[in-house]
Amino acid sequence: MNKINGYTEEEATGLIEYIYTGKNAGKTLSYLFETYGKEHSRAKGSVRNYYYAFLKKQTEDSRVQRILEGKNLSAGEIKPFTEEETDEMLKRILAERKKGFSVRRAIMNVCGGDEKLMLRMQNKYRNLLKKQPERVERAAREAGIPEEKSFLQRKLEREIDALYSRLAIDLRRENERLKAELEKLRREKQE
Repeated sequence: MNKINGYTEEEATGLIEYIYTGKNAGKTLSYLFETYGKEHSRAKGSVRNYYYAFLKKQTEDSRVQRILEGKNLSAGEIKPFTEEETDEMLKRILAERKKGFSVRRAIMNVCGGDEKLMLRMQNKYRNLLKKQPERVERAAREAGIPEEKSFLQRKLEREIDALYSRLAIDLRRENERLKAELEKLRREKQE
């Protein structure tokens, strides 16, 4: 089977046709990635990543060129944050956090309603928390706000809370069973 980046040529053609038709109907790429993913049992992010990787191959693969011919589909250039922009972004987000706003609200405030910038910042911030927690902690200390918990710490706390909840339910059930049995024994003793 002749594949292009993991999809068969037919699957790739189907995805490109789906996106081309959807874009011409005024649908957003995000919506198209999500709906295509649901229809084909693929994750939205996986479809998105495939689409952009596919577009990058058009200069080197004649099959990709043929599938894209006349579609006028393109990917915008990915603009990574510079180190200075990252530091400035962190300072601004953490200044909003210091005022008591959630991370999401802080980013919204910093972006002033620019949804694309908000998404970029949110993804960058999440990535920093996951891959460079010490950088976020240092910036938080400099901003004078309480230490941010790492991604792994928050995940572990959620798992511990879920475990306690399950244990509490089991203990409650056991307690109710024992109370019922005790009440039954008391009644039998009185008879």
